[in-house]
Amino acid sequence: MHPGGLIMDRTSFPYYYDIVGSFLRTETLKAAKRQYKQGDMSAVRLKRIENQAVRELVRKQKEAGLKAVTDGELRRRWWHLDFLWYLNGIERKKYKRRPDIFREEETEPETLAVCGRISFGNHPFLNHFRFLKSISGDAAAKMTIPSPAMLHLICCVHPESYQPIPIYRNEKVLFEDIIRSYQKALRAFYNAGCRYLQFDDVSWGEFCSWERREVYRSRGIDTEKLSERYVWLINQVLRVKPEDMTVTLHVCRGNFYSARMISGSYEAVAEQLFGHCLVDGFFLEYNDSGQSGDFRPLRYIKNQKVALGLISVRSPVMEKDDVIQKKILQASSYVPLTQLCLSPQCGFASEEQQRFLTDEQQWEKIRNMKRIAEEVWKIPAGA
Repeated sequence: MHPGGLIMDRTSFPYYYDIVGSFLRTETLKAAKRQYKQGDMSAVRLKRIENQAVRELVRKQKEAGLKAVTDGELRRRWWHLDFLWYLNGIERKKYKRRPDIFREEETEPETLAVCGRISFGNHPFLNHFRFLKSISGDAAAKMTIPSPAMLHLICCVHPESYQPIPIYRNEKVLFEDIIRSYQKALRAFYNAGCRYLQFDDVSWGEFCSWERREVYRSRGIDTEKLSERYVWLINQVLRVKPEDMTVTLHVCRGNFYSARMISGSYEAVAEQLFGHCLVDGFFLEYNDSGQSGDFRPLRYIKNQKVALGLISVRSPVMEKDDVIQKKILQASSYVPLTQLCLSPQCGFASEEQQRFLTDEQQWEKIRNMKRIAEEVWKIPAGA
């Protein structure tokens, strides 16, 4: 599989086999969260249970051979909202009308809104990371947070009746505050010992979709200009990134229960995103159905690493080695094999009630991914 049979090694992130971030919650953890919500458990007791769940998860990740570990986002209700809710100037809200994406699922759809001047303060995620770092040992501690673009998308683009608060009637001021807040967050995670940070972002998945672009166009929103603005926004945040810190971007296409995934080729955003965004790497989701298109959009990639999200987190069927190897070879026609990696499509549980796979199927997927990567990149045992 590997040209010339050469052994490859990589010490920079992402690794040749890597993960997006979230993992399935145990029944014990889910029960504890329900008890806490009902007022039958103290915050102190819940924290102890969460800490133990994270310890056990880190142990399993290391046993599975992963070189970068996360806390599985086990403390979160949602992959994105929990982080954004704790920014100053943001308020937690419930939808007045249940969005179509939630369908008949028994969940409480929530969102957020801007209620004051946005800033990053004493954020609880910093302690979440410090705990992960303290138990990660020789594995890299990876932190995942929503992209700065997500704050603008959720608060200012998704609502059809969005009206800015007085201080943000000039949108330039809003973007400046988002940049300052995320720059401060990036520095804070770095000072806490984080060297591997990932921005998760569904906006690019939406911009890939012809249907979503048409919806936005009908509302007078120019998605091409918005995508340019979002690349600029991310790049401004990255201006304060230290040299020894890696920041990647995961392009998400939706992962809530069996809700329809966002379809559409990366071609619609490739030149702007891959050609101009200054992140160190991309985690790119490829749908089981092939609706994400082919690998040709990767021709715009420069020197970034690209984690090909080819391991399904929505189907219990195990991927066949030869099928995945063939896809990696196809991608290497556009990006050198040394810049490619293998990963799951998305997190295994982007919100706490995810149920696509069983716990054992989740770990079998990871073991399968590791085995395929070791064959593709000829990674020596124990490396």
